[in-house]
Amino acid sequence: MSETTTAKLSHNEILKDAVPTLAGNLAATMADPTADRFSDDDTQFLKFHGAYQQDDRDLRKTGKKYLMMIRGRIPGGVMTAAQWVTFDDLATQYGNNTLRVTTRQSIQFHGVVLSGLGPLVKKINESLLSTLAACGDVSRNVTASPTPATTRARELVYQDSVRLADALTPQTKAYHAIWIDNTQLNLEDPANKDFVDPLYGKTYLPRKFKASFVIPPVNDMDIFTNDLGFIAITDGDTLLGYNVTVGGGMGRSHNNVQTFPRLADVVGFITPDQVVAVAKAVLTIHRDFGDRTDRKHARLKYVVEEKGVAWLRSEINQRAGVTLAAARDYTFTTTGDLYGWHRAVDGSQFLTLFVETGRIKDVAGHAQKTALRQVAEQFPHVEFRLSANQNVIIANVPDTDRPGITNLLGTHGVKVDHQASILHGAAMACPSLPTCGLGLAESERMLPGLIDRIEKLGGELGLGGEEIIIRSTGCPNGCARPYMAEIAFVGKAPGRYQLWLGGNAAGTRLNRVYKEVIKEAEVEAELTPLLQRWKAERTSGERFGDFAARVLWPEQGAATGAN
Repeated sequence: MSETTTAKLSHNEILKDAVPTLAGNLAATMADPTADRFSDDDTQFLKFHGAYQQDDRDLRKTGKKYLMMIRGRIPGGVMTAAQWVTFDDLATQYGNNTLRVTTRQSIQFHGVVLSGLGPLVKKINESLLSTLAACGDVSRNVTASPTPATTRARELVYQDSVRLADALTPQTKAYHAIWIDNTQLNLEDPANKDFVDPLYGKTYLPRKFKASFVIPPVNDMDIFTNDLGFIAITDGDTLLGYNVTVGGGMGRSHNNVQTFPRLADVVGFITPDQVVAVAKAVLTIHRDFGDRTDRKHARLKYVVEEKGVAWLRSEINQRAGVTLAAARDYTFTTTGDLYGWHRAVDGSQFLTLFVETGRIKDVAGHAQKTALRQVAEQFPHVEFRLSANQNVIIANVPDTDRPGITNLLGTHGVKVDHQASILHGAAMACPSLPTCGLGLAESERMLPGLIDRIEKLGGELGLGGEEIIIRSTGCPNGCARPYMAEIAFVGKAPGRYQLWLGGNAAGTRLNRVYKEVIKEAEVEAELTPLLQRWKAERTSGERFGDFAARVLWPEQGAATGAN
């Protein structure tokens, strides 16, 4: 436990201590045919089971309609074709007929009413996936580079991500009782009231914990934004081990200087057999030293920032029973996905499909949801992989199936080449309005149109075809990793955003606030002089983010992840 007194603990800490199984009264509420929502306290327990209670904010004037957002736990973002079909069915039957790919290689369901929550989660479990720990004060979905790499070591990295996900899974029996057996645990039973998770303890973590694996030179996981990261060091097809990164995180709050985005530090090198021990050491450091009095200051990044990397290394070595070796050399060149058809090292082919703002749906002329469903049905041996850039990869495709998949997608208006413009292909957005209760401004519904406007502006200035990483979030919590983008819009109020500039393509540098608030309608006016300067003053091949960091903040430099 952190060095705090009970009187100072946040309400969430008191809840976890009172009900350490995390059962709450969830099963009892779902069994009540008159219930349309969970209590406020139970919504906190609900998160540990992979769901958030929300409401459609577009409809608030006519009264709240409570809806659930459910997130799958999909280690490494890998799904079988049969699992894809299950998720597609569930989105149609219980949700709003869309699947949303998250920035952590998962799928979210939106628009689920209370009566559909139990059946949906149960069917996810029957597909051999889960929702346990997809949210809450625990280790979230463990992510790993999904793109078939030029080395067979990619499969070893993926296996390590699955192994770690299993090792960091909470052990409460409430999940099985609620979602499989439809049983409400007796909260007064001493076995439940005094339950202590063998890894997390009685009150779990102070806040969420994110772990990820990445394979250079592609930093498609934005590894430095994670609490814990493993950068694969390979020699041909041999996985030598990992450089370990600790202390990253995006979340912050407006007008609170005690909160800030932070890039993780590289703390050393380990061999593959040490992954679980080191991960448990880092997680328990968060458990024991994280701030349990202020949830805005509760992430591991603040512990690392305040106690220092030397302290952190010593603590990891002691807890894991290892000696972190000196970090090995590596280079990152891009955070982007490889769109279109490509050949994997095993000889199979894979296709990366662009998904606009991660939302898989059917619209006129572009029935992407139906197309992917039919690929899963007609080619059941393929694998679906979710990217941290909110895209979908169809992998393990034999040469003989490529034409059929291409043609099938085409019949639904889904192109396999030139799927998106260069700016759309490099963009990300969080959902925000109307479902997210934290949203201050539009994001997913706003960004595609804004990208169109920026593309038009770039074309008029003679900058067409230049890639710029643009991201938006409806609030400062950073779910779409805006603080890594070359241009980012962070919501402050309806139609108003902070403008952040200066991230880089490799995902190793934070951007900075350029304007505290701009109106969405003013974006062209704000960007025009900056883009004009970039065109006139850039060095050869210099990207916009590098130019902005160099020219706008030359005396400060730019925060960069260790290399």
